[in-house]
This record gives sequence, C-alpha cells and structure tokens, in this order.
Amino acid sequence: MSRGFFAAVGEGVHAGVSFFTWLPVPPVAVGPHTPRRAIAALPWVGLLLGVLAGVAAWVVLAAGAGPLLAAAVGVAALAGLTGALHLDGVADTADALGSRKPATDALVIMRQSDIGPMGVATLVFVLLLDVAALASPRLDAAGVVAALVAAPLVGRVSALLGTTRWFAPARDGGFGQLFAQVTAPVTFLMTAVAALAVAGGAGWWAGGVRGAVVLGVGSLLAWLVAAGWIRHLLRRFGGLTGDTFGSLIEITQALVLLAVALAW
Repeated sequence: MSRGFFAAVGEGVHAGVSFFTWLPVPPVAVGPHTPRRAIAALPWVGLLLGVLAGVAAWVVLAAGAGPLLAAAVGVAALAGLTGALHLDGVADTADALGSRKPATDALVIMRQSDIGPMGVATLVFVLLLDVAALASPRLDAAGVVAALVAAPLVGRVSALLGTTRWFAPARDGGFGQLFAQVTAPVTFLMTAVAALAVAGGAGWWAGGVRGAVVLGVGSLLAWLVAAGWIRHLLRRFGGLTGDTFGSLIEITQALVLLAVALAW
C-alpha cells in the first residue's frame, strides 16, 4: 500500500479522536477530505474507547469491588472519554421526538441547549440499561471486558451507516451536515464486516464459540434496529442531524450490551 494511504488513515484517526473524544491530541487541520476520513475512522475510535473502558472495568473487578461498580465505571469511562457527546445527542433527539411538533419546529427544539423531561428520562433509561446489562450475573470479568470493547465499535458502525450517500441531512448547517452523505456504501460494508469480525473475536476470547455467536448475532440485530431507527428519523425529520447520529450510537451500543446480558 502507498504511503498516501497510510497518511490518509492516520489523518482520519487523528481527526476522529479530535472530533469525537476528549482525548488530548494536536489540533486538526481540516481539509476537504477530513470529514469523510474522520467518520470512516469513527468505529475504530470507538474500539479504542471500548478498550480503555474495558481496562477500567477490569481494574475494578480485579480489586474485588464488585460487578455493579465495574459496570458503572465502564459506562462512565465511555461517557467521560467522549464528553457525553452522544448522550447529549440521544437526549436532544428524544426531546424533539417527544414534542410531537412538525419537523421544522422539532428540529428547533433539538438544537436548544436545555434538556426537557423526555430527554432526561431517555438518558436515565439508556444509562441504567447499559449498567444493568454489564452487571448481569451471566458475565464474568472477561465477558464484561469483551462487551465493553465490542459495543462502542458496533454502535459507531450504525452512525457510519447514517452518513452514507443514501441519507440526506435534515437541515443546512450544524455539525451533522459536515458528515452527511460522505461515506461510500462500500466503505460502510467493509467496515461493518471488519467490525463484526472484531466483535466476534472479542466474544471468542471471552466466551469461546458461544461468546462469538452472541456478540456476532447481537451486533447484526442491533444494526437492523438501527436501520429501522434511521427510517423513523427520516420519516419524522426529513433527514439526519448530528444529534440523531448520537442517538444511533447510544441505541445500538445499548442493544449490544442487552444481547450480551440476555444470551451470554
């Protein structure tokens, strides 16, 4: 492979970490290809975050502090490393949907900085679901780590789907338009296959064949739900926004954790 390919990959990872996490990296020089490369790297940024969160949870478990605290620390690590960016998106999306207003008015609500009762309730339930799933008595320490490694990766593949050329932005301007329709379908498909292999590998490491099947099938089912969620958002808002990308990530991630808790 050419040096230019590796430079492009490096730029994408650098931009993805800078745009979507609070990890300290040098400033990004934004060029015409930066959004496309950053969003292509997003699932692998999620893998990095999952590894860091998995290590944090494993330390708590190794210290004998119990699965509930380990689950809370793992989920808190994911939120903290991203500056709660995607949690903010799922809350804003919930407020807009809960308003039952026409698309134009709902998008105005989505852009407001405050969070309404629907957003608060959604945040609480998403976080509770994540923590409760990871604290499931079915999971040993390896299972918790594998779930934390795989779920952020799989969740961000659904956001990559939302940035394919099939789906238009809901409005002009905003963070979401920067990444709208920048992903080629082949890029999404190749990334999804690679992410599925990584998630299945994490499951194999933690739980053998059963673990690989649970994380593999759980990822596929979560993506199917994400595709349905995209269809609903398009029908409701006429397009996607940065906040709806956050909702895709959080919903898909939670579904993967739920699948692990139910079937491990």
